[in-house]
Amino acid sequence: MFGNPAYALLSIAAIVLSAIVWDRFFTQRGPRDARLVLVFLAALFGAFLGAKLAFLAAEGWHWRSDWMALASGRSVTGALIGGTLAVEFAKWRLGIATATGDAFAITVPLSIALGRIGCIAAGCCQGVECEPSWWTVADAHGHARVPSAQLEMAFNLAFLAWSLAAARFGWCVAQRFNIYLASYGVFRFVHEYWRDDHRWIDSFGGYHAAALGLIALGAWMWLRRRALMRPMEAVPTP
Repeated sequence: MFGNPAYALLSIAAIVLSAIVWDRFFTQRGPRDARLVLVFLAALFGAFLGAKLAFLAAEGWHWRSDWMALASGRSVTGALIGGTLAVEFAKWRLGIATATGDAFAITVPLSIALGRIGCIAAGCCQGVECEPSWWTVADAHGHARVPSAQLEMAFNLAFLAWSLAAARFGWCVAQRFNIYLASYGVFRFVHEYWRDDHRWIDSFGGYHAAALGLIALGAWMWLRRRALMRPMEAVPTP
């Protein structure tokens, strides 16, 4: 993947743009907290680690004789799980109680959408072969395929639009990223049947398992945040 200049450039752009959006999100809400930089770095580290581990678990066995594939392969679902867990660990260690998910609900869909543009340019993450139609895309060999990367980019751009509107109108405060985790997990579980990935058993693959883990993580995070917010909601307004 990273052998493609467009993919590498867009990946770097996604990280830089996410850092800028992250910084602006919190500086507009109060004094700068230097610890949040460490949280962002923890998110990047956890995302890279989770992306690699998920890829190896899902289909590393298939590429065991291809060292280039093993070195470059990674998974978005694994990145989301790893990044989220790393953030929660970093916040716990740093003693940060501030909810950071609403910022990630903007930066993560934006980053993944940019990454999928790189996938389209590199010709990776392809959909399954199908009959040619107006909505299909052709691969390098001219075979018609489901526009897998395009669909995922559209999903993330749609969620980004919702997240920006939620920030503007105050919807689902402190819960937006948890909603993203669960909704992306549902999308990816269904979407995986249209992707040309290697499977574990019949049509069920490792990325299906990762998507289920993402749904569970999003639901658990939502319930946890809800429990933390209940005492504040119970305080009467003077």
